[in-house]
Amino acid sequence: MTKQNAKNGIEGEGSYSGTKAYNEQTAKFIKDGKVDKAAQEAKRALDSPEGAALKAAEAQGKAGGKAGRPK
Repeated sequence: MTKQNAKNGIEGEGSYSGTKAYNEQTAKFIKDGKVDKAAQEAKRALDSPEGAALKAAEAQGKAGGKAGRPK
């Protein structure tokens, strides 16, 4: 990071602070024992009326995004 970018808080494409925050929050989520509850909630959501929309969004994401372009 250049001095100018550091002064402006710009990190470029790779955000070190964003990665650090994500990793810390993920570790806390796991440590706090929230994974099983979240998994159960996700399963209930898939089995609910909104399940079809969630599965469609997953398929769209796997296909490469909004326009269906390959990743």
